[in-house]
Amino acid sequence: MNIRFNVDEIFEMAEEIERNGAKFYRKAAENTSDDETKTMLLGLAAMEDSHEMTFATMRKELSADDKEPTVYDPDNQAAMYLRMMADSHGCEGKKSPTQELTGNESIKEILNIALNSEKDSVVFYMNMRGFIKSKEGKDKVKAIIDEEISHINLLNEKLQELA
Repeated sequence: MNIRFNVDEIFEMAEEIERNGAKFYRKAAENTSDDETKTMLLGLAAMEDSHEMTFATMRKELSADDKEPTVYDPDNQAAMYLRMMADSHGCEGKKSPTQELTGNESIKEILNIALNSEKDSVVFYMNMRGFIKSKEGKDKVKAIIDEEISHINLLNEKLQELA
């Protein structure tokens, strides 16, 4: 099967990554008995929900040129990579962070898992940006990268508060 993908599909993956992030934070919140921690985690989940909506809006605004296939993938490797990255929230070759939660993690452990996932997502988007033809499409993926970096900064702040 010959596969081609484009910036529209990258945004679809971005939306899925954000959904997976929200799911992770909600599950982590369910597993904690500390009200302050639960509130923080649910706030992070809400932020992921908001980013998913932002990416969905950005996706709707894509030009016809951005929706044109940009990468020829006769062996379906790129499409499988995209799906695996989105399913595992950007954690290549690993289980989804949500699947790794046991309920026994400390808030520091949870934040570190989230931090690593966000870093992996940035790497994913930076690599995907190279496949996009238009400046506008590249700028939109750069906006995704900026959003993920803001997540990293927030998580680092939370970890410093706990130190």
